[in-house]
Amino acid sequence: MKETDSMVNSEPGAHIEEWLHSCIRCGTCKYQFLEYEASCPSGEHFGFETYFASGRIWLARGLQTNQIQWDDSLLQSIFACTTCGACEVQCHAPHRGHIIDIIEDLRRIAVENVGALEAHEKFRNYVEEYHNPYKAEHHSRELVQEHNLPETAENVLFVGCTSNYRETQIRDATISVLKKAGVDFTIVDEFCCGSPLLRTGQNKSVNELMQHNADAIRSSGAKQVITSCAGCFRTLSKDYSELGLKLDVEFIHSSEMFRDLIRAGNLRVISSASDLNITYHDPCHLGRHMGVYEIPREVLSQLPVSVIEMKKNRDNAWCCGAGGGAKSAYEEMAISTGKARVQQAMETGAQKIVSACPFCTRNLRDAAGSDEIDVIDLAELVDELTVGRKPLSQSP
Repeated sequence: MKETDSMVNSEPGAHIEEWLHSCIRCGTCKYQFLEYEASCPSGEHFGFETYFASGRIWLARGLQTNQIQWDDSLLQSIFACTTCGACEVQCHAPHRGHIIDIIEDLRRIAVENVGALEAHEKFRNYVEEYHNPYKAEHHSRELVQEHNLPETAENVLFVGCTSNYRETQIRDATISVLKKAGVDFTIVDEFCCGSPLLRTGQNKSVNELMQHNADAIRSSGAKQVITSCAGCFRTLSKDYSELGLKLDVEFIHSSEMFRDLIRAGNLRVISSASDLNITYHDPCHLGRHMGVYEIPREVLSQLPVSVIEMKKNRDNAWCCGAGGGAKSAYEEMAISTGKARVQQAMETGAQKIVSACPFCTRNLRDAAGSDEIDVIDLAELVDELTVGRKPLSQSP
């Protein structure tokens, strides 16, 4: 038996069973605590109790106790959620740190009892056949030849599917930054990390992905894995471990690498004055899911830009709208949620929205449309505003 099998194939429903009676539907999950401002994108969009966390937990309770029977009518309220985690921030009950676990458990049971949503099943099939959810030709190893990277290195850049096949400017900017900073890194023959499947209850397809990626990382000899995707970061560093896979490597988000490279002088910031005003959007998987709020801001503080915070920031940041399978299955909700975030950004007067997740960047750009605000990734900004270290032979 592979080291991942026992956890991935364990009986679903454990989180629901453990926290079955904790939620008293007090309603604090619905709004920003003490501010009484909207917090839940799904609940705000649909306007019914079952689209808020409290309603979903009550639904899970009814299903678990057989007061409700499974049928297709339940699927929208279960899956029309970005799993952004804002409800966990607002909740003050004992289960506050497990609401997303409950929802993802509920989705896993839904897939087993009714089946996956058509849109989610579609990208699962693509992942199984093409190793990515976009039905794109698998080409990770070609990047090694294209960028003259070694077969083994101290670091692996885990590119991630969205950067590799859709938001390629983020992939290229990240590679450019690492190369000009002199980082010893390579790119492995990566498969999808499995995040889209884990977020949509399709766990049974994840074993092969995890094992392949683990073997590829081990064969590189790397001690550290870097990724610019917030979803990959959460999955590689948290989900893999919880699913029983142990890798003797450190996983970091690229923002941490950027910060350290600038501090160490491996990247030199272009010193010309800039009148660029930007605002930073906290990705849910990087922020609420993994607790990384300040590192991207520390990077921005070292660049010649002015940062203007949106009113909803850090753990109270409004979701981009794309996560949890919402972008593929509930496009209208995803764009509506993204438009609300774009409006919040425009109210700051910033010229650009900077995020640290290709999925956020993609959906916010789709939502912005022709609005007079650009959306870029942190890697792009760092690449634009830095150069490599001066050769030692040059005088300062």
